[in-house]
Amino acid sequence: MEELLAGSELGNLHPGTIVKGTITEVRQNEVIVDIGGKSEGAIPAHEFFDIGELSIGEEIEVYLEKLEDKEGNPILSFDKAEQKKNWENILSNCEEGAIIPGRVKSKVKGGLIVSIGVDAFLPASQIDIQPPKNLDQYLAQTYDFKILKINTERRNIVISRRELIEEQRQEKRRTLLEEVKPGDTRRGTVKNITDYGAFIDLDGLDGLLHITDMSWGRISHPSEMLKVGEEINVMIIEVDRERERVSLGLKQTTENPWENIEKKFPVGVKVSGKVVNLVPYGAFIELEEGVEGLVHVTELSWTKRISKPSEVLKVGEEIDAVVLGIQKDEQKISLGVRQLEVNPWDMARHNYPVGARVRGKVRNLTTYGAFVELEEGIDGMVHVSDMSWTRKINHPSEMLQKGDEIDATVLDVDVDNQRISLGMKQVTDDPWNEIDRYFKIGDVVGGKVTKITNYGAFIQLDQDIDGLVHISQIAEDHVEKIKDVLNEGDEVKARVIKIDRDERRIGLSIKAAAYDSDQLAAEVAAFDKVKGDADLTSLGDILDQATGKDS
Repeated sequence: MEELLAGSELGNLHPGTIVKGTITEVRQNEVIVDIGGKSEGAIPAHEFFDIGELSIGEEIEVYLEKLEDKEGNPILSFDKAEQKKNWENILSNCEEGAIIPGRVKSKVKGGLIVSIGVDAFLPASQIDIQPPKNLDQYLAQTYDFKILKINTERRNIVISRRELIEEQRQEKRRTLLEEVKPGDTRRGTVKNITDYGAFIDLDGLDGLLHITDMSWGRISHPSEMLKVGEEINVMIIEVDRERERVSLGLKQTTENPWENIEKKFPVGVKVSGKVVNLVPYGAFIELEEGVEGLVHVTELSWTKRISKPSEVLKVGEEIDAVVLGIQKDEQKISLGVRQLEVNPWDMARHNYPVGARVRGKVRNLTTYGAFVELEEGIDGMVHVSDMSWTRKINHPSEMLQKGDEIDATVLDVDVDNQRISLGMKQVTDDPWNEIDRYFKIGDVVGGKVTKITNYGAFIQLDQDIDGLVHISQIAEDHVEKIKDVLNEGDEVKARVIKIDRDERRIGLSIKAAAYDSDQLAAEVAAFDKVKGDADLTSLGDILDQATGKDS
């Protein structure tokens, strides 16, 4: 077994390391990832920032916590992989005294936990000039911090915000803080741009222009609107003289286009707009200056399989859509393009009733089944477990290829989730229901070797049923390796020695195939002498016990 593991991909997988994996399925609450092991692992959806941005076949790095759990599946974590990589990045690029942005995650005893790529500790005494009494006000807020101490052994980082504030305090700044008031308009220079906003130099006093206060529309990064060194007019939104903070607004210098948004764009109305941005999960449509709506990728077509909007849309393109919903407070408008057409899935249950026989072309193969096109945009899925009554199918490619025309039976229709389940084996009767008509213990049968394992060889028999010849039943002499005796494709004769209807298995013996009735009787008699009158379940038990071997 150690040799087998060493020669497989499992030998390259070690708990406690970051490994590459491929997303094979994205479910509502978990993401299934293949890391090349014996089975796939499931990662909770909450570990990803936006599960809607994930796509099947995408390669990601995950942390391998354990090779196998009780069910034989690997335990994986995307979050821990990110934490581990971020920690290594912190050690490589940051040192004590460095300034780094972070977001307050939670309260702990004596301070706050701040995410700077990894979790860092911000003591209460280092939060502000005066230690705050209420730490809740800082939760989910983003600031710049100074790294005070990095303990590589304990993986502990202590940061300070207070030191930055004290270093930046100057006489001119205090003077300006006394002068400015909310509602004032000031001219400033863009000093620094971060992911969450921009710092504006108001002639000695830095104010924060948050990304949410830059435009009435939606922007993904401040750099879309501002450049370092650019001069702009901003409005003073809030002045906190005790904490020496000034909040600025750029959009507040113009009229809010969202004020009467429900009257401009009522739900259900057809609208026109220009595609201004394409992201993996959808397309942003500018309806007017400062007002954008989102067409989610799932709302682009009823039937086309669109994995990303760029497949059907281009930036700058003018399109029509239907208003699906408005969230005025969050300045969001949901749009749909497919609503301009009739939904073909509304007729799916009528066109494909459960039990109906259908015919279609294999469009795609996955690890768990085959997608069959029933009509343009309407697919059914045949799971590997519904492909054959008699064979264990590990991958659909064992039976099907892309482009094959197949017959199937409709097993289930889920209109809400746009899924049709099909079965290939259900087109025919289950031969195991009448297995006694085809095979009996003691029969000599012929077949072709289809698969060789370390414990036996599978023989394809009539009715497309596989039988197993255990290594002990291949020859009279001891067989060390089956491939020394048999090869895939060999035609062999064997005797049926066991039929297990519940497990749907047939046991075969090649060495007993040539036994005449006298030899077979001698084997049975030898067993009777050894064991006496026992509860015999099959001829295979007799042969194995008579020769002193386990089946």
